[in-house]
Amino acid sequence: MDDLAERTRAALAAGGPLAEGLEGFSPREAQRQLAEAVATAMDQRATLVAEAGTGTGKTYAYLVPALLSGQRTIISTGTRALQDQLYHRDLPRVRAALGAGLKTALLKGRANYLCQYRLEQAKGEKFQSREVAAQFQRVVAWAARTMRGDLSELADIAEDSPLWPQVTSTADNCLGGECPFWSECFVAKARQQAQAADVVVVNHHLLLADLAIKQEGFGEILPGAAAFVLDEAHQLPELAAQFFGEGLGARQLLDLSRDSLAECKNVTASLATVLGPARGLEQAMRDLRLAMDKLPQRGPKARMLALPSVPRHWMRWNMRCRNCSVYLGHWRMPRRVSQRVRTGR
Repeated sequence: MDDLAERTRAALAAGGPLAEGLEGFSPREAQRQLAEAVATAMDQRATLVAEAGTGTGKTYAYLVPALLSGQRTIISTGTRALQDQLYHRDLPRVRAALGAGLKTALLKGRANYLCQYRLEQAKGEKFQSREVAAQFQRVVAWAARTMRGDLSELADIAEDSPLWPQVTSTADNCLGGECPFWSECFVAKARQQAQAADVVVVNHHLLLADLAIKQEGFGEILPGAAAFVLDEAHQLPELAAQFFGEGLGARQLLDLSRDSLAECKNVTASLATVLGPARGLEQAMRDLRLAMDKLPQRGPKARMLALPSVPRHWMRWNMRCRNCSVYLGHWRMPRRVSQRVRTGR
């Protein structure tokens, strides 16, 4: 047994640091076996795929070798709720019990952090309801005292509140180094802390977003690491399909039509040329959706084309979409519009 696996076994044993330092902890054979397998994989720079049943104690089984290894480790969870639980509850307990003096960091996507510039801009706006206006006042009061700007601190405001897009940034509207609040930016601070940490806790969405950015050659969000631990890894295939697959939906096509018509305002005599293809695309989309109404939400393309009316509407939709793209190709467009035309995103 290698050194890390041996130290991991000792840490989880009866009379070990976890049994002595954590109230209610008791050794579990399945947990020990999983922890040793994780330790061995980390030592050998190998890949381990493991399934642990309920009650195994898998969180401690990977935290103990990760903290004892001294390697930079990125731990990814399936949801933000699990991410917060791991970082604020489990990780501090295990680190204290082991006496590990490692730096840790919590990192989420930018939509989870307050943007102080957009907060200032929103102070002059009207809100759609009194409830949203009251929520905004709570955000203003909280902004004056928060240290991390993490929106999870405002648990009394729903995740789907229409207020959040007004006080958070996106990759498109972030001013970066030109922002007057750049030195106080919560996103930049969180990323700096992650770069300096030994253990970084993220979620699968952020991990895949980082991989997608690196694949495109546009930089990175996460620091490099010697080991990656993916908790709830069974969620990865579907999430990876979202990040690395290509998809085209009705909303994107309707957005293409709307943006196409909006661009005509800046090009003389263009409306008469674009209006027909744009409206035709919208109608073809409606007809195709109606023809597919009896199909399940997911299924093979062959099954869709087997329906009598679908191939005709499919071909008509495809032609309308191409016509709209061809007409738009004659003029320069903002990047967000031209990218939709090229990729269908």
